[in-house]
Amino acid sequence: MARYTGRGVHYQVVQDIGSRIVGGQYAPGDVLDLRALREELDVSLTVLREALKVLTGKGLVDARQKRGTFVCPRSAWNLLDTDVIDWRIDGGDAERVLRDLADLRSVIEPAVARRAALRRADADLETLDAALEAMTSAGDDAVAAEEADAAFHRALLAATGNELFARMDLLLEPGLRARDRLVHAHSGADDPVPSHRAVLDAVRDRDAPRAELAMLDLLAKAMKDIDDMAVHAESR
Repeated sequence: MARYTGRGVHYQVVQDIGSRIVGGQYAPGDVLDLRALREELDVSLTVLREALKVLTGKGLVDARQKRGTFVCPRSAWNLLDTDVIDWRIDGGDAERVLRDLADLRSVIEPAVARRAALRRADADLETLDAALEAMTSAGDDAVAAEEADAAFHRALLAATGNELFARMDLLLEPGLRARDRLVHAHSGADDPVPSHRAVLDAVRDRDAPRAELAMLDLLAKAMKDIDDMAVHAESR
């Protein structure tokens, strides 16, 4: 699920309550005191209810007659939701988020690269080339680099020719974007262009084994970035 992009009071209420739940201020099963929340946040009941609808869509809260609005167990949370990922990172759970993402990618993306090499069309190469060029041009622009990286991996999924693989961008992209934001904030991060170019070159050559190995190398570099960030955080 994409990040909630509302603004104003409604947006702030979603952010406030969501971050409290994910951060552990409210425990699973806790019943939310809506009257107290209204007074604390100084919002109308309408605004509060609309915010709770958004959080219900993310799996964080639910409501039942005679029980009220309560916090759902973690097993119900949409952990791939962009806001939930951000709240986990802000709450100090960044390393676990990134390592879980790396583990997930290690299962999916090497197979994607292999299939893309076997099935890609010329139009797929054009899209991948454009994404890599955007990545090269992004330089220190973290937002542009994040967009380019997301576009590259999205194009690679599409190049498999499998619509279900293509829709796995919904699964991978929120975490990938969060990873990019954290990595680009870390000055010692590795240049991502060469490893992505190696994947693209193998896909272009229709060399499936080399594409798979190139993706494994890319993922190894991504894991090194996470390790370096963890060391840097500990040293601080």
